[in-house]
Parts: sequence; C-alpha cells; structure tokens
Amino acid sequence: MNELCAKTAVELRKLIGEKEISAVELLDAHLEQIELTNPSLNAIVTLVPDHAKEMAQKVDHQISRGEKPGLLAGLPIAHKDLVQTKAIRTTFGSRLFENFVPKENALIVQRLIDAGGITIGKTNVPEWGAGSQTFNDVFGETKNPFDLTRTCGGSSGGAAVALAARMLPLADGSDMGGSLRNPASFCNVVGFRTSAGRVPAYPVPDGWSNLGVLGPMARTVSDCALMLAAITGPDDRTPISLPDSAALFLQTLDSDQKGARVAFSTDFGGQLPVEPAVRNVITQGVQVLSDLGCKVSESCPDFSGADEVFKTLRAWSFASRHGEDIRRYPEQYKETIIWNVEAGLKLSGTDVSEANKARTQIYLRVNTFFQDYDFLVLPVSQVAPFPLTNEYVTSINGARMETYIDWMKSCYYITVTGLPAISIPCGFTPEGLPVGIQIIGKPLQELAVLRIAYAFEQATNTWKTQPNICI
Repeated sequence: MNELCAKTAVELRKLIGEKEISAVELLDAHLEQIELTNPSLNAIVTLVPDHAKEMAQKVDHQISRGEKPGLLAGLPIAHKDLVQTKAIRTTFGSRLFENFVPKENALIVQRLIDAGGITIGKTNVPEWGAGSQTFNDVFGETKNPFDLTRTCGGSSGGAAVALAARMLPLADGSDMGGSLRNPASFCNVVGFRTSAGRVPAYPVPDGWSNLGVLGPMARTVSDCALMLAAITGPDDRTPISLPDSAALFLQTLDSDQKGARVAFSTDFGGQLPVEPAVRNVITQGVQVLSDLGCKVSESCPDFSGADEVFKTLRAWSFASRHGEDIRRYPEQYKETIIWNVEAGLKLSGTDVSEANKARTQIYLRVNTFFQDYDFLVLPVSQVAPFPLTNEYVTSINGARMETYIDWMKSCYYITVTGLPAISIPCGFTPEGLPVGIQIIGKPLQELAVLRIAYAFEQATNTWKTQPNICI
C-alpha cells in the first residue's frame, strides 16, 4: 500500500497545501489502492478515474497559480449511491434506476466539489438504503474488510469499507436509523449523525423532513470535523438548515474533558438486548473516559415509545417515497421495502400525529436527562458484524427480532431524539471484529461531541488498526 493512503485527510491536506505532493499524485495512489482492494470488497461500485484526474489537474493548476482551491483541495472522495451526482451513474441500489444518470449534483456533492474534493466514484448501498446490510441486485454485496465473510453494515456500507481499506480519506453518507453510525462501528471508522439541518439536503421531496440526515465519514475525528466544515452551513432551499458556518468546525478539537458528566449504559438501562462481546468492549471504552477525568455514571434515559415512533415515521416516509413506484413496479423492489411501504400506506393522519406527539415527549424526557449530564455513551450496534449470508439479525441473546430493522434500535432510538451522535472506533471482539462506541450530545452541540470523541480517540488510537487486506 502506498504510504499516502495511510495518512489522514488533515495530513494530506497539509502536504498538498505545502506543495509536497500534487493532487494527481495523491489520486493515483488511491486509484492503485482501489485496484488492489476493491475487487475483494465491492465498496466502490462506480469508478470515474478520468473524471477524477481532470478534477485533480484543475486543483494542481489552481495551486500553481497561487489560488486557494478549497478546504478539501485534492482529497479523493466517493459519494454514497443514494445522492445524485451530475453525469455520473446513480442507482440508489435499485434495478429501477440501474441506468439513471442525474443532470445535477446533490447539494452535499456540490459543496464537496466546491471545497476542492476530487470525486472518484460512488459507494455501494442496500436497495434504497433500506436495512443495515449492504447488498442489492445491481452491484451485489459489500464485504467487511476485517472479515470477508461478515457484513459491513449499512446503509453507508460501501463508504465505511472504502475508508477502512484506505481507498479514500473521506466519504459522505446518510443516516435515518443508523446508516452513518452502524457501518462505522462495523468497519472501525468514524460516522457522525449530526442535527437535522446541520448538513442541508437538496434536492429532496420533503424539505421539512428531519428523520434522515446527511453527514461525514472518515477514519479520524479530526478528518470528520474537516469534512463537516465543508458541507455545513445554511441553504435557503432547505427550510430546516442551520445558520452556523464552517468556522464552527474548524476550531481546535483539543480539550480537557476532566469533569465532563458522562452517563453510560451497555444495554440501554436494560431496555435492549446487547451481545456480551459488544458490552465488554463498551465497558472498556467507558473506562477510557473515566481515565480522561470524566465523571462517569451508569444511567440511561427512558426510551419508552421510541420503537413505535420510529417505525411509524419511517413507514410513512417510505410510503411517500416509494408507494406509487411499488404499485407500478412491484417486481423491482425487495420484500422488506414492500413490507415497509405497505405498513406506511395503512397509516392515518392521526397515527402520524400521535407518533410526532410521542416523539416530542421522548425528546423532552431525554432533554431533562441531559440537565444532569453532558454526554450519553451507548453501544452503536447491539451486535458485532454478522455473517453476510444473513440478510438481517433475527435474534439477540435469545430475544427475537420481529422485523428486519429491530436489531438497530440502539441507533434509531437516538434518531428519534434528533440529538447529535457519533460512532468512533472503540475496540474489537475476541474474533477481531470492530466495535464502535456511540457518544450522544446535547441539542445542536456537535462541536462538544467532536471534542470528547477526539479525546477518546487520542487515548485509544483504535482507528489505527488496519484490516489485513491493507497489510
């Protein structure tokens, strides 16, 4: 592996800025790594090397003329195959859109390009991002680089794998029920679900929707903050976009966490089943926070009602997005999506209204909880990466999972609250499978979350452990 591929985005940005390497040189190194590792992993499903080379040459020309080409100048980036990329195939993991080529970029893509990022291709997803197992009928399955027989999670699975395998320094993703956090946990990288509107989404059918968000993925917390700075900021086409500028996330992440009040639970206060191997790793992570000087207490909010709220609002969203297409092309959808849409079509306006009322009460309960704490620490996933042959988890510690998303409650309970939550590498099971720790902050406190995550990362350096495919 070329040593450039092992460096962080922050390090690479400095090297390019100081003209020690060129954007083309950096691109070539990552293209070689993709050629070496991607055939075994299937993380990047649409590769555009010629397009990327043109972009890299443009950045090099700008630098040679003394211009400032942007915050992410020369850094290779791949985009999740759920976001539109102008003139680059975007399938959504769906046979229905197998040959779709958009005429415009999604806002997040355009912001990354405007920041000097080099679009290298698209990363694999489950069909329409449904389910935390990355496979579809267009491109097939994406494998976990730490064990090729295991899943990488999802739905930003291709992004997480590309990062872990050192194919890329940065990648974008999205998260409704855990799609940034779960694959990050399964692949020993960082995924950050920020507050709704922190990363504006456009174009979207419903600009007021706040269940799903876009966000950054990287190998380190600093890289994640750098990318967030490039994609954050208001956009008047997005009614819920937040006003804070990039400067917020370009501040130092160095901080003294002594005295930070941290609540934790390895099983959501007994509300969820969690595999023993996962609980053991989280317990070790909590000890790290204690060693950093945090005031750690075992406690967890009451998430009663979160399951019904999430499933109702998710089903409503799926019915809105896919109802008509499923009526016309049912053979083009997997059964789990059809089930989700049918559940949504059965809902009434009253059902949705009651779900939103219940969501409000959950938020208020959790907000009251945070009056006594600064952060909440929980498992990202209730299980370690499971076999590729299993479409989803059907039981945990003997507890049956009723639907294909039940095993992701540890993520989507947090989705319901709308609070910022980051998944960062924490450790490994005895089988060598990655486990991430989930740190949740107070409303709109992304910077605080990044700072405690950075302190944890600096104390552990777990992210430096590479999969064997890179060694």
